[in-house]
Amino acid sequence: MFRILRNLILISLIFSGYYLFISEFFYLSENKFLEIEIVKNEIVENKKEIIQEKKEEVALPNTKKSIDKVQYVVKKIKILQGDTFVSILESLNFEQENIYEIISKIENLYDLKKIKTGEIISVFENSFGEIKKIEFFKNSETIISVDLDKEINLNIRELTKDSFIESKEYTITESLFSDGIKNGLSPDILVKIISLFSFDLDFQRDIRVDTVVSISYEFDEIIETGRLEYNDIKYASIIIDGKQLEYFKFITDDGYIDYFNREGKNVKKSILKTPLDGARISSNFGMRKHPISGFNKMHKGVDFAAPTGTPIYAGGNGIVEYVGRNGGYGKYIRIRHNNGYKTAYAHLSNYKKGISKGVRVNQGEVIGYVGSTGNSTGPHLHYEIIYQNKHINPLKLKLPSGKILEGKELESFKKEYKKIYADHLSMLYE
Repeated sequence: MFRILRNLILISLIFSGYYLFISEFFYLSENKFLEIEIVKNEIVENKKEIIQEKKEEVALPNTKKSIDKVQYVVKKIKILQGDTFVSILESLNFEQENIYEIISKIENLYDLKKIKTGEIISVFENSFGEIKKIEFFKNSETIISVDLDKEINLNIRELTKDSFIESKEYTITESLFSDGIKNGLSPDILVKIISLFSFDLDFQRDIRVDTVVSISYEFDEIIETGRLEYNDIKYASIIIDGKQLEYFKFITDDGYIDYFNREGKNVKKSILKTPLDGARISSNFGMRKHPISGFNKMHKGVDFAAPTGTPIYAGGNGIVEYVGRNGGYGKYIRIRHNNGYKTAYAHLSNYKKGISKGVRVNQGEVIGYVGSTGNSTGPHLHYEIIYQNKHINPLKLKLPSGKILEGKELESFKKEYKKIYADHLSMLYE
């Protein structure tokens, strides 16, 4: 009996111990599981914060800070064919009253019709999606900013630029233009090279493989936009079969920018026969039946048919003697040159900004644009060359040579060209 009682007590103790072990195990396991869950939750929460911070960092490049450090989201709107400033403001959900006020303010400073297809308008929105500012380029160096924060205010901001001189040299294997592009030259500079040497070279026949082109030129970089603006050539050389043609930029005593060889002889002829690119002759010099009056009449110039807006170049260095309406000539410019010559340009659609009576112009400088004003049957340039008050056929004119430097002016040029050439070599081989 005692043995049975002892076994019962032993069995009870074993079951009790097992029960306590199992209970403690599950208790500890449950707590450990909770700790793991808490750690996991903390890790997940930390990950969420990191993701949010990254999103904010990613968003930063798409924001722009104003002077008062407020962040804006900047949207770029490209002007498409048929767009107007009004239609763009309407697409941005401006009220008609506000549109009228914005347009009126801008028109006091700038003609919005001058904004061209492809240009960009920047729209600045705050964090609530409210448009607080609109910016667009007045020209390559000026931005018009329309502040819409509390009331409509306009600001004109001049962009800053740095000026540089660069030198390049390359050997032609295909053509002057295509090889120039391959060697990092701008099309603007290549056009200037062709124009400069066009008095001495036929680019279809004279340029050959292994011709060496060497050039030094000026350009500006707009700091805020990174845009490059190419200016004057300072030095240019073309070597064909060992024979060299080279020209240096020089500002003459009478204030003209021109190009001379080492002896001080001008590269250019004094007057251009054709003062625009890509035009065809539509009416020659001489007697003809007038297309409007129907009468036979002396045609005192040459007509060049070209699309409206085609740039017209000054035929030579000179001073603008007349600019404005001139009867049947429509919009008209006349330039007086130093050697007894004058050139006249008629039926223009418009004048280049800054062209007015008394202004000094350089040969090849844009002075106006082809049009059809006055007595005209279509867009063209009527071009006249006048010598000692007599009209001359531009196409038969034996062109007088350009200026030849002498005396102190020649000495000044020699000092200048030596410096230009030394700088050119230094930049090529530094």
